[in-house]
Amino acid sequence: MLKEDINLVKDSFLNSPFYNHLGLEIIQFQDNNVKIKLAVKENLLNANGTLHGGVLASMLDFIQGMLLRSVTKTKCVTISLNTHFLASVTEGDVFAEAKILQLGYKIATLEGQITDSGNKLLAKGIGTFKILRES
Repeated sequence: MLKEDINLVKDSFLNSPFYNHLGLEIIQFQDNNVKIKLAVKENLLNANGTLHGGVLASMLDFIQGMLLRSVTKTKCVTISLNTHFLASVTEGDVFAEAKILQLGYKIATLEGQITDSGNKLLAKGIGTFKILRES
């Protein structure tokens, strides 16, 4: 992917109000390899004192959409996101990565995962996305 294309995709996410509200940070963005980080903060915890599942689901949605957009160079929207919450976290950093399982002309399926600093698997998700192509 050209540097200009990478910057356009990165900027579209960096300028997202929700992305910024969560405090997500892009730590790796190269061809087919995107990784984001989130520092767990008190305002993102649920009533049990653990990182809210909605934050984890949002991270999975962001990372999968970001990867797909970097590959297709066009916008996409989530059709469905099936999330499995496997472990909780109360502090530290969490990391999300994704891979493409199937890429069609208008529909793609991706898989994402979130780990903590010790590489413990916290959540996995399969997303189906519509690719918004001109024709």
